[in-house]
Amino acid sequence: MDTSWWLALLGVVVVALIAALTDGWGRGRKARRGQQRPGGRTRPPGRPTGPRRRPGKLPKRLPQPGEIWWAEVPYEDGPGSKDRPCLVLSVRAEDALVAKITSKWHHDRQGVIPLPPGSVGDAQGRPSFLETDELRDVALWDFRRRVGVADPTVWDQVRHLTN
Repeated sequence: MDTSWWLALLGVVVVALIAALTDGWGRGRKARRGQQRPGGRTRPPGRPTGPRRRPGKLPKRLPQPGEIWWAEVPYEDGPGSKDRPCLVLSVRAEDALVAKITSKWHHDRQGVIPLPPGSVGDAQGRPSFLETDELRDVALWDFRRRVGVADPTVWDQVRHLTN
């Protein structure tokens, strides 16, 4: 009896198994200890953002000027967006003008205002800074959670800087 075809079949199965394992190697792994993933949820580049995107579900309560919300805020320097806190400056038909809030202090930039602790509803209690020099348009359906109202002193500073 000729067993060469059994050996050939076994070789094909082994090669297919190795290829399947190698192709999936490293997929779905969690970040290793000590490695940090980028903060917030991000959308991949190339995905439309802002008012040009197809409308989704509107929040139960629409954003108002002077309120802090978590929203999908578009990047300034390219496609894509990031889920981040922002201060609503004005609301128009289908979008709102916002100032983004970050946890990084940029001492070299004009128009950065430190916010009081707890302003953005961050569970980790990190310091937050409002960047009034880079305003963004955000579609109303990209707002997901209201945090609260801006501190009156901060709101006065923002109105003075953005007018």
